[in-house]
Amino acid sequence: MKEGIHPDNYRFVVFKDMSNGTTFLTRSAAVSKETITWEDGKEYPLLKLEISNTSHPFFTGQNMLVDTAGRIDKFKKKYAKK
Repeated sequence: MKEGIHPDNYRFVVFKDMSNGTTFLTRSAAVSKETITWEDGKEYPLLKLEISNTSHPFFTGQNMLVDTAGRIDKFKKKYAKK
C-alpha cells in the first residue's frame, strides 16, 4: 500500500442493518457518536445502515422493497397516470 493515503484510525465498529436488525462487527475508520454493547461485553461505535448484504435483493434472491423514507410512494404519486 502507498504511504500516507490510507486512514490510520481503523478500529472495530458494529454495523446494524435497520431494515432487518442484523448486526455485524468489522473494522472501519467511519465516525459515529452512538455506541452499542457487543456479544463479547465490550462497547463499540455503532453505524446504522439502510440496507446491507442481508437485506439486499441481489444477495437474498428475493424482491424486497425497503422504503425508509416513503420514496416509493412519492415516486408512484409523481409518475402516476393522470
